[in-house]
Amino acid sequence: MAGYTVALVADVPDQAAAVGMDPEHFEIRFMRAPLGLRNFAVTFERFGGGWRAPEGHPQRRGHRHVVQEEVYFLVSGRAQGKLDGDIVDLEPWTAVRVAPETTRSLRAAGDEDAIFVTIAAPQAELDDVEFVPDYWDD
Repeated sequence: MAGYTVALVADVPDQAAAVGMDPEHFEIRFMRAPLGLRNFAVTFERFGGGWRAPEGHPQRRGHRHVVQEEVYFLVSGRAQGKLDGDIVDLEPWTAVRVAPETTRSLRAAGDEDAIFVTIAAPQAELDDVEFVPDYWDD
């Protein structure tokens, strides 16, 4: 058996609807299983540009973890992160590390989609996540 795995992001199903997000304005592809990862997780995320979720919409929510630390790496587009209430502007080729207990939410800033590769460790399931509704207040 080879000591490597190759996976095309486009071949991995978009799970936006499965996690309660709007697939027209958000895309999320979990790469952990297709790559056979054992110690960490990698996720492709696309936040639609030029759109703001209305009040009560799932894309306004934030989240935090019990054990999982995350690094959000912005590949293209511009974005904003809300991290424990602080708004941080992000430009391409910026990485942000977020501790598990820090409430966070990301969105595109401007008309262009924001594309992230997210790295997380240790691997965790949805029971590690606590969602915070209407975290964005604008």
